[in-house]
Amino acid sequence: MADVAGATVSPSIGETNDAQKNVFDLGAFVGDLTLEDDPSSDDISLEGLEQELEECKNNDVVANILSKGTKLRDYTKGVENDLRKVELDSIQDYIKESDNLVSLHDQIHDCDSILSQMETLLSGFQAEIGSISSDIKILQEKSMDMSLRLKNRKVAESKLAKFVEDIIVPPRMVDVLVDGEVNEEYMRTLEVLSKKLKFVEVDPMVKASKALKDVQPELEKLRQKAVSKVFDFIVQKLYALRKPKTNIQILQQSVLLKYKYVVSFLKEHGKEIYNEVHAAYIDTMNKVLSAHFRAYIQALEKLQLDIATYNDLIGVETRSSGLFIRAREPLKNRSAVFALGDRINILKDIDEPALIPHIAEASSNKYPYEVLFRSLQKLLMDTATSEYNFCDDFFGEESIFYEIFSGPFGVIDEHFNSILPNCYDAIGLMLMIRIIHKHQLIMSRRRIPCLDSYLDKVNISLWPRFKLVFDMHLNSLRNANVKTLWEDDVHPHYVMRRYAEFTASLIHLNAECGDGQLDLNLERLRMAVDDLFIKLAKNFPKPKSQTVFLINNYDMTITVLKVGIFKITVLKYSYICINQWKGQGFAMWFS
Repeated sequence: MADVAGATVSPSIGETNDAQKNVFDLGAFVGDLTLEDDPSSDDISLEGLEQELEECKNNDVVANILSKGTKLRDYTKGVENDLRKVELDSIQDYIKESDNLVSLHDQIHDCDSILSQMETLLSGFQAEIGSISSDIKILQEKSMDMSLRLKNRKVAESKLAKFVEDIIVPPRMVDVLVDGEVNEEYMRTLEVLSKKLKFVEVDPMVKASKALKDVQPELEKLRQKAVSKVFDFIVQKLYALRKPKTNIQILQQSVLLKYKYVVSFLKEHGKEIYNEVHAAYIDTMNKVLSAHFRAYIQALEKLQLDIATYNDLIGVETRSSGLFIRAREPLKNRSAVFALGDRINILKDIDEPALIPHIAEASSNKYPYEVLFRSLQKLLMDTATSEYNFCDDFFGEESIFYEIFSGPFGVIDEHFNSILPNCYDAIGLMLMIRIIHKHQLIMSRRRIPCLDSYLDKVNISLWPRFKLVFDMHLNSLRNANVKTLWEDDVHPHYVMRRYAEFTASLIHLNAECGDGQLDLNLERLRMAVDDLFIKLAKNFPKPKSQTVFLINNYDMTITVLKVGIFKITVLKYSYICINQWKGQGFAMWFS
């Protein structure tokens, strides 16, 4: 069919006018199309025909054809004729557009020529771009090389600049260190000098440099000048601590701590001078604090109230001279020998400020020794805390504290060693033991360990003295003269009142600590007073009087001990009383 179309198109191009007027009659040229039976149809196999018929049975088109009664062969011829007609129409349309196709062919040929030229041009561009890429790569390599060189030069320049900066001595620094006053600017300049001195001492490459030979003499001169100037400044400030009525803590916090860097400078670059400053400060503070504590102790001694003497014992009939070889106090103040009373308030006011002696003296007040003891220990704790923190901040050495306080500790120990052997106040001694315990807790909360050994030493010295005085009371009951103490009166005896008040006081003070040794000693004291009062009761001629005497004394004891924390003690003494009454014919007396 393509050959036929080609044969038809050729004369149409030669005769364009006739082609436009005449219509191409494909049917006349081709003729009628007929479908003849295939002579070999007898050889066609009918196998599978039923299956195909079943499939066509459900086909809508076949069903439609069969419903009209049209034969399939006729219908097929009609379809083929339609297809032929459509094909001829398509060829006719193609012939009508032949001119456009020729024009399109020419245009495609022209485009192909233009594209060929462009290909040639682009090939040239590609070659040039390849050359440029090679040049760019070379330039990139050169750029990376130059960048690396620049980086290395910058690093070298930075190190060189730092070296110059670390080793050079600016004129301003020389002026400040030589002629300037010791102030904040001076300390900043000292820091710069310190860095330069460390720089030339630490780095071995610097020591080998020629530049150091020119600078090192100047640095050494500046170091010597700075050390000398700082030493004079610090010593001048230390002398101010020795002036009378100087508030040491304020001077330390507001003045010395502002210049603590100068001490660090001396420690690093002037060890010998630092040792002199170190020794000067220790000597100054040792003497100043020792003098302050000595004066304070002397002032406190004027406020002391005598409570008990060696004759103020439970089993002694009379009392004699005052405490610490002092004049005898009025009788109203001597009831505190055995009764705790308001003296317990000292433990509630444990963290109150220390007494100011001249104010108390102007008010004509007198205090039991435990009040003075608490005040002295309070002053010691506050002073030690301040000094310990200052030594740590200013010198960076906590050990300096112990060298400084060797003097104040000695003054306090001397005073305490003179007081303690003459102390016969068992209640006061127990109060001091409790004060030391509370002060240890206070220092622990402050996290200041500098007084740990001192407070332990004081506590260790108080317990033996308390035991000695307690044994004196115990022996006074065991060795009491029954004939001297006996009175022909069944009312409570004053010895039993002393014992009850004394026991109640110690139990109260021991409530928080729970010292088992003290409980054993109190049991010994109870047995001694029981033996004494059995002996006193036997001096009554009538059993009834003996029993009443014991009842009255034990009842008075229970009454004194009847306090909330003493319930166990009360029960114990009630049991003792019942046993004693039975031993003295209690059942007979009631009958």
